[in-house]
Amino acid sequence: MEVNRGTLAKLLAIVFVFNLLVMGAGALYSYEHTPPIPKEVTGPDGGTVATDAQVREGKTVMQQNGLMNHGSILGNGAYYGVDYTADALQLKTQLMREYYADERYGRAYDALPAEDQAAVDSLVKSDLADGTVEARVQYSSAELYAHQQVREEYVERYHEGARERGVPADTIDSAEEARRFADFALWTAWISHTDRPGGDASFTNEWPYAPGAGNVPTGGAMIWSSISLVLLVGGAGVGVWLYKSVELPEPKVGAVEIPDPSEVDLYPSQRAASRFIPVAAGLFLVQTLLGGLLAHYYVERDGFFGLGELLGVDILALFPFSMAKTFHLDLAILWIATLWLGAGLFLPALLTGHEPDRQKTYIHVLLGALVVAAVGGLGGVWLGAQGYIDGGLWWILGNEGLEYLEVGRLWQFGLLAGFVLWTALVARGFKPMLDREPRYGLAHMIVYAGGSIGLLFVSGMLYTPQTNIVMTEFWRWWVVHMWVEGAFEFFIVAVVSLTLVSMGLLRKRSAEKAVVFEALFVMGTGVIGVSHHYWWVGQPDVWVPLGTVFSTLELIPLVLILFEAINEYRALATAGEDFPYTLPFMFIVASGLWNFVGAGVLGFFINLPLINYYEHGTYLTVGHAHAAMFGAFGFLALGMATYMLRLSTAPGEWVEKRLRWAFWMWNVGLAVMVFVSVLPVGFLQLDAAFTESYAYARSLEFYNSETVQLLFWARMPGDTLIILGTALFAYDVLVKRFSLRDVSISDEDRPSSIPNRLRAEDDD
Repeated sequence: MEVNRGTLAKLLAIVFVFNLLVMGAGALYSYEHTPPIPKEVTGPDGGTVATDAQVREGKTVMQQNGLMNHGSILGNGAYYGVDYTADALQLKTQLMREYYADERYGRAYDALPAEDQAAVDSLVKSDLADGTVEARVQYSSAELYAHQQVREEYVERYHEGARERGVPADTIDSAEEARRFADFALWTAWISHTDRPGGDASFTNEWPYAPGAGNVPTGGAMIWSSISLVLLVGGAGVGVWLYKSVELPEPKVGAVEIPDPSEVDLYPSQRAASRFIPVAAGLFLVQTLLGGLLAHYYVERDGFFGLGELLGVDILALFPFSMAKTFHLDLAILWIATLWLGAGLFLPALLTGHEPDRQKTYIHVLLGALVVAAVGGLGGVWLGAQGYIDGGLWWILGNEGLEYLEVGRLWQFGLLAGFVLWTALVARGFKPMLDREPRYGLAHMIVYAGGSIGLLFVSGMLYTPQTNIVMTEFWRWWVVHMWVEGAFEFFIVAVVSLTLVSMGLLRKRSAEKAVVFEALFVMGTGVIGVSHHYWWVGQPDVWVPLGTVFSTLELIPLVLILFEAINEYRALATAGEDFPYTLPFMFIVASGLWNFVGAGVLGFFINLPLINYYEHGTYLTVGHAHAAMFGAFGFLALGMATYMLRLSTAPGEWVEKRLRWAFWMWNVGLAVMVFVSVLPVGFLQLDAAFTESYAYARSLEFYNSETVQLLFWARMPGDTLIILGTALFAYDVLVKRFSLRDVSISDEDRPSSIPNRLRAEDDD
């Protein structure tokens, strides 16, 4: 069936409004059903144990000291340390057992016979099940004892230091602050075992799995997992049917003239945009080196091959895991975003033959602002975590301390301003196309994508360190995941289509139709699909069906993108050896394949509610994240960089041997890391969580087991290949910086000119 571009554009607008209504109503509903923080927790004698102010202070302690990038809270964060929710619940349960064993039998719990242990277990579960949701919560004597002991355990770990856990001394500056952090962790444990008013499950839908505390999967997790499997089969069928039924033209090399790089004009703004590449290469190299350090920390938690002792430097205190993880994550986002920003500024002149006044200057301003934001933000993170930025400014100038959103709020505003400036510069560059094409044209799509990135980033401004962690996580995932499922996927299909047009593999109107069609399904499934992050963090259980359905349907656009990548590869195969853009095109195809594997296959598997209940916050998520982030978005960014280098390098100086080596090093290295090491560890964790408890699957005992340690070492070949590939890429970029073409002036009479070809009314 034939579907025109106008109809698809209208459907896209409807889907966009529908998403806003659903997520807006969901935000209001979530606010109304956020787990409360009791005004006061008292002991049996009425004495105050903890207050809501102390719990909120504990949250700020976690953020200020970067502890979300050492362990996780409610399953979100880093997986090196414990999950603080599961750990607090496990400690609370164990300590209550010890209390009752001593009170009732005068013996240690482990020394009791099985029938007495069962009696104690029953008492503990009864205590935990008696939790009431009121302004004033009263502990039993056993709960009071457990709370006090957990506080002291956290003082020992996070203030005094626990090097066997990779925690240096004074990670938290004072014992009192460590106690506040324990109060916060214990509150998240409280909402995990306390039933939501009017319901028969806890605020976290009985997560984490802790049978000793009475936490086991709900029936809803099983039901919606079954529905997900049905939807998977149906969704895949719908995806194939749509791809075969809707007439979207496939790339045809023979139908369009392929411009040779030597015949393409290079403008001053493009020369300026190419400067984003060496900046990104430097960030990328540091990020991969930090990734190697993080992997090593799992096998040697208090050093690095004895180098610290040799040099007399305490590496753990100087650069602990939490700091290395923060920099690793932020640099990954920065180098990918830098290449995407550069590509967005490079393409307008290529496709329009138009150079706005002072565009080169403004691009340099944006690049300078990006460098300032990167250096200032990362510097602020380190200074804030080290305690040099104190008072109320730590989260403004220093580190906000939330995974993926670590940099201080001031630097986040700077990044937002940068997105706004970038969108304006892209719009300036595309003005000739914007004036000629309809509102759903390719240039418009790029501008819309830039605007939506900025719009979603604003949601990261809707909370403070004092905001309830449940609503903090609600808005954080808007920024983190809606960028991926909405704005970034939207940006991907638009930029890839523009690039294919400029390569001569697609006609402009064909690309417009494909972009709108794919954006329709990406945004129609991915935006609401973000709610699969809300199942276990204290959000209302309405998100379970919504997250299940839309997370499952996310597979459809990924199937379409995979089909398109395969067809594009077939088109490339017919182009012969003279096709000049083989290498950048290889990156685009690799991005589509890794997107399907990482975001599609692995993403669907771990998002099944019943699997996710046990898997949430394990190495299976690490595998999904690396394959999707680096495999999909990273390879696309590197493909754009390679394409920009191909066009801006002097024709006689172009050599792609090093980049080809880097391409295969990255692909093989990523495959080894994910499939030989990370996923096997994740499956072992899944088994440990199912047979023991979630807390055990995240424990030091599990990580230090012989098999898991062997699998951690198995990462080394893959990590080494990725680091070597990145170093080779950085070297190649530096070499090519000294062999750039001179800028040229457009000759609109040249028949091979890309802008001339785009002005033609080609296909419908």
